[in-house]
Amino acid sequence: MTTVRTRPGLGELRSTANAIRRRNLEIIHAAGLGHTGGDLSAADILTALYFAVLEVDPAQPDAPERDRYIQSKGHASGVLYTTLAAAGFIPDSLLDAYMAPGSALNGHPDRKRVPGVETNTGPLGHGLPVAVGTAIAAKLDRSRRRTFVLCGDGELQEGSNWEAIMAAAHHGLDNLVLIVDRNRLQQGARTEDTNGLDPLDAKLAAFGWSVREIDGNDIPALLEVFDAVPFSAARPSAVIANTIKGRGVSFMEDRVEWHHKVPTAEELDRALRELSA
Repeated sequence: MTTVRTRPGLGELRSTANAIRRRNLEIIHAAGLGHTGGDLSAADILTALYFAVLEVDPAQPDAPERDRYIQSKGHASGVLYTTLAAAGFIPDSLLDAYMAPGSALNGHPDRKRVPGVETNTGPLGHGLPVAVGTAIAAKLDRSRRRTFVLCGDGELQEGSNWEAIMAAAHHGLDNLVLIVDRNRLQQGARTEDTNGLDPLDAKLAAFGWSVREIDGNDIPALLEVFDAVPFSAARPSAVIANTIKGRGVSFMEDRVEWHHKVPTAEELDRALRELSA
């Protein structure tokens, strides 16, 4: 059985989240590739999960009774890799090979090459269906393990997600937690201008989910909501995490061009200074 790490204090968690952001920006700059804005919006979510919530052990990344974390927004691989390094699943030095030819740290996570990655993601709309499967498997095994899955909000325009949302409610998967990184921006535009999702909470509730909406860049709010799952017996839990794309760097925040823009050396230096303040 895996165990939860001793929960750090809020100051330490906030410091860890910004350290993950800094390292993430460094590897994107070095690679000349990445999805900067969505990495930064999700950093607090991943920090809360890996350092305070998930029952996982980097020394036993495949322990049968571990919790599962699936990052459906696989294009945000940078923040996943930097979090896995900070949590001890992979060496920090491996991050220097991010996006390099032949590197294990591809632009989309590969479970066969990176410890701690549960499933390959990249094509949007795949992670949540896989998460439904892992949650069903846990029920069949009579296991207490839980599945957490992070989706981008633009990703919810994929029909496969809504099929999975229906299936999860039908099977009463109260061991499944969907987290929506609701930064309201996708490649090239705002989500509501592309294909409106609101009222997202009402839509998820209508499909049979128990839903809570929080500030997804507020670590205390994240800990409180994750400690409360499942929100209802025999119903899957959905957390609408309202975030800011590019969170923590003033000139990147809520700017659509930072979906996959790479910082220059000058921009990197400015961003690192802001995140160290």
